[in-house]
Amino acid sequence: MFRTGRLSPRSWLLLGVVPVLLLALLYPYPYPAPWREAGQGRLLSALGELKDTALPGGATAALSGCGATGPVRPEPRGEGERDALPQLVISSYGYYDPGPRKSPRFTITANIAPGDRTLTLPAPVGEQRVTVDMYGPHGEGRTASARGLTADVVVGITGKRVKTPKSGQFRFTSNGSLTLQVELPAGAVCPGHTITDISRCSPERTNNVDDCPFMVLTLSDPAIRAHRAKERSESPAAISDRLVAVTYEPNATDV
Repeated sequence: MFRTGRLSPRSWLLLGVVPVLLLALLYPYPYPAPWREAGQGRLLSALGELKDTALPGGATAALSGCGATGPVRPEPRGEGERDALPQLVISSYGYYDPGPRKSPRFTITANIAPGDRTLTLPAPVGEQRVTVDMYGPHGEGRTASARGLTADVVVGITGKRVKTPKSGQFRFTSNGSLTLQVELPAGAVCPGHTITDISRCSPERTNNVDDCPFMVLTLSDPAIRAHRAKERSESPAAISDRLVAVTYEPNATDV
């Protein structure tokens, strides 16, 4: 490249190309275009904004809420929503891999504690009125969110689906064996996460609940409002029709 202490024409050309390439890399592209994140199949805007998308079966992936940090428990819809009974309790959640020919599934199992009175819910239970929100540990924010889901009724830990009674209603009693099972679709998982990692603690081996994700599950039905009204001996007009379950609430008070 160097001859008698001077730069050759080729060297000057190379020195001129480098600044041009640097400017091209650093200069902001004037027309932002959407891109598709690998493995997620969701369209992101240039500003990183996400939009809610439809899921099979009529549910919605509430991706616009990805990253939201709270409040975790939704504001009550009416009176009685934070009463001790009836209560929705999440007993377990996580994913399992059914084999190489099928995709992993993420399921939530929950029980209903109705109180002294039997809670009767029409089938399908919570039809398109079940919501799921998953939050990462250490203030990471929402990692998955779905609206418009429906719960299956199963028997205890076996997970065997229960046939709809001839009455078209399921009866939940204080000593019954009926359990709810809800599937979180993979399409409801926020970008940067997968259906297999949203339930992992960080670090994975920990005894600290703050190191683990937490979940909010809700189920709404007019029958819940009627049940609460009888329990409280009040008019149903101002009573909430929703059951809310939260696995963990940091700094929770009066819930």
